[in-house]
Amino acid sequence: MNTFLIIVHVVVSVVLILVILLQAGKGGGLGGAFGGSTQAVFGGRGAQTFLGKVTSAAAAIFMLTSLSLSYLSTRSGSVVKEAPAPIAPAQLPAAPALPGPAQSSPARSAPSQPGQPTPAPAK
Repeated sequence: MNTFLIIVHVVVSVVLILVILLQAGKGGGLGGAFGGSTQAVFGGRGAQTFLGKVTSAAAAIFMLTSLSLSYLSTRSGSVVKEAPAPIAPAQLPAAPALPGPAQSSPARSAPSQPGQPTPAPAK
């Protein structure tokens, strides 16, 4: 179902682009309407042409497929839900002790959270 909707969506989007590019420009647009009458902005064109009807139909189908695809994608789940839970720091294996020179003072422990200050050594 998703694959079929994606194919229809892509085909309709290409048709919508081509039909819009085939239409003749009206010239002026809103910029020319401010100096003239408001009839040019809100209508007054008469009957809709064939390309106008195809544009309206393609736009309606495009909106329906967009809504359908977004609805189906939310129902199928998320990648985040399928990811395994992160390992807590307490569950990590202990690092092996490396042989080295003996230290006279105790070593400072690393902070448990990044960005927190390291506690000062006891005197």
